[in-house]
Amino acid sequence: MKNLKLITTIIAFFLIVLSSCEKDHDSPVDMPAYNPYPELAEVDSVACEDPPLWNWIFFQQILGLGPKIIPILQDTNLIITELPFLHSVYFENSAANQSFGPNGEYTDQINKTFTDLKRFWDIELGNIILVAFRGSMLQDRNKVIATYKAEGYSDEKANAYADSVAILLQMNPDFLNGNHPAFTFNQLAPPDTTIAGVGQIPAKIVIGDGLFQGFDAIGYGDIAPQAILAHEYGHHIQYDLGVVVRGWQRGKEFIPKTARRIELMADAYAAYYLSHPRGAAAMQEENVQRFLELFFNLGDCKFKENSHHGTPAQRKAAAEWGYKLATDAQQRGRILPARELARLFDAELADIIKNGSI
Repeated sequence: MKNLKLITTIIAFFLIVLSSCEKDHDSPVDMPAYNPYPELAEVDSVACEDPPLWNWIFFQQILGLGPKIIPILQDTNLIITELPFLHSVYFENSAANQSFGPNGEYTDQINKTFTDLKRFWDIELGNIILVAFRGSMLQDRNKVIATYKAEGYSDEKANAYADSVAILLQMNPDFLNGNHPAFTFNQLAPPDTTIAGVGQIPAKIVIGDGLFQGFDAIGYGDIAPQAILAHEYGHHIQYDLGVVVRGWQRGKEFIPKTARRIELMADAYAAYYLSHPRGAAAMQEENVQRFLELFFNLGDCKFKENSHHGTPAQRKAAAEWGYKLATDAQQRGRILPARELARLFDAELADIIKNGSI
């Protein structure tokens, strides 16, 4: 899970040729069994600068609230910046009445892309639900208490912290009653799983308004929703293939080299779909550079963190690899099986990392 300390981690129109609507997922008969856990190179520090998206959320938004606010936002007991996100992960278990974007402006685009992703890939992923999360839940005392209790807080502490949240919102008008992007700058694709203290949650994709606001602020608001969703859908493909073990809990992290591989592969899945003539066909010609820059903005320079997602240049390199695979003249028109794409990606991972480290 990404938070404000481990930040990293998203249109065009559909071009679906009617004569090519049937899927073509044939693979070589002698294809070897796929190993979802290959040996991986350790993460090495390389030349890296935080991308514009990180600078926007941290320097313009968080630091803009004032230095006295930072300890409050980063308080690991209060977890105020994570409450809206955690509440949606734990308790938003229906796709009904969900809207995306501060004013619902990306809802149609997200829903259409989601339908198309399910058509495009050859894996039946079941009933994944799309869930938005908004900082306005911080105004709902019952939701705040329920989230604290789901995190293991006692009734007494949950009530006390809920009082603290209410006071903080009242005392800090810059928090916008919870609607400041600092409270919703996140996304996740948890699988169906059982969480202690919560129970069974369905497979879902959770996206916060702050992420949309960030991409809009740096000039990618028109293409970000499609790319974000395609990336998160890629994680659900990884669950099905065994690349990522099912089961999720807050604070459960990968080691850096594993997290990097998972995120770069999801970028490749997203770029392949976005580029393919039978996919979104959006990452083409005049749009390709903007899409590559969008993926660049998802990178981070936190090499030693367990949730390191790859540097900006490596994220861009992975997306470019997926783009080239989708537009390869010899493969054009054929949709690769998701498993075959994972195999091809793993075979090229070292070069992708190298190309993104120059």
